[in-house]
Amino acid sequence: MARADIDDTYAEAFRSLSAEVLITARDRRWLDEAVRACTGNASSTILCDCEAGLDRYVGPGGDESFPTPDGRPGAIVQFHVPRFRKDRVEALERSVLVRVSQNVLTCPTTACFNVLTESETFFKMGRKVAFFGDGHQFRAERHGRKVWVLPILSGEFTIERRVGYRDGLMGGNLWFFGTTADGALEAADRAAKAASLCPGVCLPFPGGVASSGSKAGSKYSFMIASTYAEYCPTLRDKLGEKSKLPEGVVSVQEIIINGRDLPTIVKATQAAINASVDTPGLMRISAGNYGGRLGKSFVYLHPEKQPG
Repeated sequence: MARADIDDTYAEAFRSLSAEVLITARDRRWLDEAVRACTGNASSTILCDCEAGLDRYVGPGGDESFPTPDGRPGAIVQFHVPRFRKDRVEALERSVLVRVSQNVLTCPTTACFNVLTESETFFKMGRKVAFFGDGHQFRAERHGRKVWVLPILSGEFTIERRVGYRDGLMGGNLWFFGTTADGALEAADRAAKAASLCPGVCLPFPGGVASSGSKAGSKYSFMIASTYAEYCPTLRDKLGEKSKLPEGVVSVQEIIINGRDLPTIVKATQAAINASVDTPGLMRISAGNYGGRLGKSFVYLHPEKQPG
């Protein structure tokens, strides 16, 4: 079976401000519901308030090297906003506050803890969520953590007083050029699953895959991004020589990788390439970049090109 070609190029990641929370629940059923809810509508900051996704499962049934404070199944969730936003701190806090208060607090059996316990920058998230207790909330120390406890109809909701935030990276990516639509999607799915197994990253798009990769800018002044016409298969004939799509490619799928730092995204990128390169119907693996105009963190597809 022929292996796909891997372009000699790089993905261009850019700096973010990132927060992480640990959600725990009675079992995987309710843990998954909380994760799905609090990461919903958070695929792209083109229009979403943030980019959010599951990092990994921890504690019982997950990465047991990362025990949860209450000994229950847990999931680490990442939230990112671009660092170039002037209101980045306020925007990140608002996103996490809304998503935790509306989607985790409301999910049966859940609790919420801080992940970045060593971070010197943090939000007083627990205090703000605790106002829902209408004066009946109280401070406590549980499971070795300083928390707020809110009385709710089903019992109590526990949330750690602080949520740390730090610098992160957004925009690591891979493109999968398929000679069949199934081949492109299968390759992207394999890649997304492999990348998601690397601790410290999240893939914010549905199932980890973006089928409508965009370019910056648009012919319309009110749009900050638009379809990447030069790579759309149905526009090949219309664009003629302006089309950048390789001959024989009928579909392109993309994955986006956000994470804690460049080495973490590099590791996830290589895992994704190795998992997908032999996919039937995959012609080429590439990546999108803007020649360094968007970000200064380059993730090379050929590992020997990666500095350091």
